[in-house]
Amino acid sequence: MNVLVNVDSSIDVNENDYATYLDPTLIQSARLIYETYFAVHPDIDRPLGVAINRITHRGKIIFSGKPILLPQECFIPFELIE
Repeated sequence: MNVLVNVDSSIDVNENDYATYLDPTLIQSARLIYETYFAVHPDIDRPLGVAINRITHRGKIIFSGKPILLPQECFIPFELIE
């Protein structure tokens, strides 16, 4: 089956504006993960964000480097968490 798709190249898409497509419950879960970690470790540096599983909402705080994500994970930058 051969399918052709007509793509409108005049549409301007900002690739950095992916926050619009994130589930608000993921941001809330990432905030809770950060707040819990900060309550135990108040002297930590500012993290880059949280890598979080979209299904289970379990996550890890990322402090350096670009995270390598599993297919079911996404990255929530700290700017959306604070």
